[in-house]
Amino acid sequence: MTEPTWMYENFEPAGSAIGYRITRKLDEVQSPFQKIEIFESTDWGNVMLIDGAMMLTTRDNFLYHEMMSHPALFTHASPKRVVIIGGGDCGTLREVLKHPDVESATQCDIDEQVTRMAEKWFPELCDSNGDKRAELLFDDGIAYMANCPAGSVDIVIVDSTDPVGPAEGLFNKAFYESCFRALKDDGILVQQSESPLVLLDLIKEMRGEMGKAGFTTFQTLPFPQPCYPTGWWSCTLARKSGGFDYRVQDARAKTFKTKYYTADVHQGATASIPFVAEALGGA
Repeated sequence: MTEPTWMYENFEPAGSAIGYRITRKLDEVQSPFQKIEIFESTDWGNVMLIDGAMMLTTRDNFLYHEMMSHPALFTHASPKRVVIIGGGDCGTLREVLKHPDVESATQCDIDEQVTRMAEKWFPELCDSNGDKRAELLFDDGIAYMANCPAGSVDIVIVDSTDPVGPAEGLFNKAFYESCFRALKDDGILVQQSESPLVLLDLIKEMRGEMGKAGFTTFQTLPFPQPCYPTGWWSCTLARKSGGFDYRVQDARAKTFKTKYYTADVHQGATASIPFVAEALGGA
């Protein structure tokens, strides 16, 4: 490209689009599972697309990665063993391993090429890949959870793409049953749960499937995410029993830096939003 040009992702369900002004394509690979592209933008750093859908930018990825990890880790009484299904860009893994009490974190993503592209173009997300507590697997996350020993995991984080293609099987009762079985009695499941502005039906269906798998309590936390459809995203937490009171004093006294997550942000995300609460029958 000789001059910056605009690149858009159209999002038909919302009748909207996301656009970035880009200067050049940096890289592209067609893996056995999906097409991964990296672009250089004028204002948002590098941009990763998977099958034409925006995945992350240098500028705003911290919002998603922090909210996918810290609310659950500060809600669990003592998280030691964490499993991340998906998450190939390694940003969620980096945030999980900021917690010194975590003893092990396994990241299982089916597509190794996502991680290799992240290492090359988003190296800051991969700072913890060499941590002795980290285990990076490139395998089927559905099979991994199905074979995970019962009661062996404190937190499962499902850091997946949209529920299509390789990620389709991560949004149903069978997968959630595997997570339920693998979690300890006080364990927490976290699932990225799309836009609460235009995809509430999907969130409601997801929580319904989690309920069929045995989970009894749910909490959907919204947060801003400019590179995703509507600019407003969410994660949904599920537990076998009990509530979602978080360790507020520990969150206030955390020994690591975050760009977005704080105890107050966590508290604000739990506030009831009328149209969301009405659709979901609660928070």
